[in-house]
Amino acid sequence: MDKSSDELYETSLKRQEESPDVVHLTHLTTTDSIYHLPLGFAYLASKPYASKWYLKIAMWPVTWFCGRTFVSERNVLNDKLKLQSWVVPRYTMHYLSKGTQKGDLNKLIEDAILEADKKGAKVVSLGLLNQDEELNGNGELYIQRHPKLKTKIVDGSSLAAAIVVNSIPLETTQVLLTGKFSKVGQAIALALCQTGVQVATMNEDVYNKLKQSIDTKFGNNLLLAQNYDQKIWLVGEGLSQIEQFKARKGTLFLPFSKFPPKNVREDCYYHITPAMVAPKSLGNLYSCENWLPRGVISAWRVGGIIHGLEGWNVDECGESMFSMDNVWDATLRHGFRPFSLPINY
Repeated sequence: MDKSSDELYETSLKRQEESPDVVHLTHLTTTDSIYHLPLGFAYLASKPYASKWYLKIAMWPVTWFCGRTFVSERNVLNDKLKLQSWVVPRYTMHYLSKGTQKGDLNKLIEDAILEADKKGAKVVSLGLLNQDEELNGNGELYIQRHPKLKTKIVDGSSLAAAIVVNSIPLETTQVLLTGKFSKVGQAIALALCQTGVQVATMNEDVYNKLKQSIDTKFGNNLLLAQNYDQKIWLVGEGLSQIEQFKARKGTLFLPFSKFPPKNVREDCYYHITPAMVAPKSLGNLYSCENWLPRGVISAWRVGGIIHGLEGWNVDECGESMFSMDNVWDATLRHGFRPFSLPINY
């Protein structure tokens, strides 16, 4: 165990409360994920998340006694922009539950946004399922309830889409769009069609939705797939293991989802979920964000940071999205870099 790192975390969390410029609002994933936060164990937090059975036993009931979000991490960018990560004390299973969790979750998220606004935060970025379309309309619910919010709510969708588009090999001529459809998936598909890349899907409903959105002059680049021959798969939430085994050997699974697909094919390649490598000027970044490598930050979190750096005085939630090119250029200009697979695909 790195004792010096543990002491640094404790000092960071105990120091006098500061008003953040940007708040990233995330939540716990599995029942042992709390141990991987910076306030858990430094030796676990410094590594990408991997579930351990012996950590699951004690902590899952504890969150029910916690009625508000808590600060898990504090960072400073360029010695001036103050960043904080706040955690909703609920697990992924609560967000996916078909029961009566929706009201409780929205109350926790809404209270966190109002608290951030009271503290003077410029931006709140919604991470993981805190921006779920079925839960709150990609964050639109909170804008409707509180139209006078000074804090801007950002879901980071435009950056997530831009990262995926810029991760596709230049020689690619056709991709397969699969998994749960979303506004990120739609933005990616439309952008690729406009650049001459054919986008195929097995889902007729998705095909029809895209057909209605795309400019007619690019319509020929949208295909209803008849097979799984494409070697680039753009993956939304819920990609099944059965479907993965239909892919050709050497296929690259490139997720636009918030959660990574389960790696079941040893003869294929799996990219990480949309994320960027943080600049060295981002201080106190000693922990891993969920399953991402150390020093790599999710697109949804980076999106909020860029929003704060650029001073954009608008929300990105609901159906709205920024220009992917503008967001991508701003992200690179501020020192964030693409994450590349250690392979020559």
